[in-house]
Amino acid sequence: MKSPKIESILVTACLLAALVLWYIIFGLEAGNFWFKISFSSVLLASVSLWIVGRQASALFKYRKRHLLIGFGSALLLYGIFWAGKLVLTTLFPAARTAIGSVYTAGKETPAWLIALLLLVVTSPAEEIFWRGFIQRVFMQRMSPILGFSITLLCYTLVHIWSLNILLILAAFTAGFCWGLIYLLEKSLTPVIISHALWSVSAFVVFPFA
Repeated sequence: MKSPKIESILVTACLLAALVLWYIIFGLEAGNFWFKISFSSVLLASVSLWIVGRQASALFKYRKRHLLIGFGSALLLYGIFWAGKLVLTTLFPAARTAIGSVYTAGKETPAWLIALLLLVVTSPAEEIFWRGFIQRVFMQRMSPILGFSITLLCYTLVHIWSLNILLILAAFTAGFCWGLIYLLEKSLTPVIISHALWSVSAFVVFPFA
């Protein structure tokens, strides 16, 4: 672990880097969406693990209940999104277009490759950065609730480059779920399971559009 002062500088730098990278992912049409988000997530996760250092292994502590929490929360989160889609598209038919636009990015990528990237690359990497590094540091420096809240705000705001209010709302909802799991369990294992299963379900197996 780096000194508190250096760690604070690195956290700030990483958050700014995430803001820039997510602009490249969502704001620039050049490049493949799935490759861009995979590269960005792995880059941030790698830097995070370097900063955490020898304590990195503690981030992945495993308990038997973590499988149930991971699977259960992924199922619950999918149900929340399904219900949300039903309500929004009923009240606001135009919401179908906004939901559909989420799936147009990287549509040229084979479904099997998207699923593979979600399972073993983007989901673990994003959680290592956002919950294992950013939220953990904020929870240590502030109160756990405040650290959770600030991380959720940052995680939601980087998605603003999508200019899609439903995607931003989705990031808030999913970020709340995964941040809460980490807040309660202090382990990335159930969070990564939840993120990976939900992502594959929502984007490949049972998409909302």
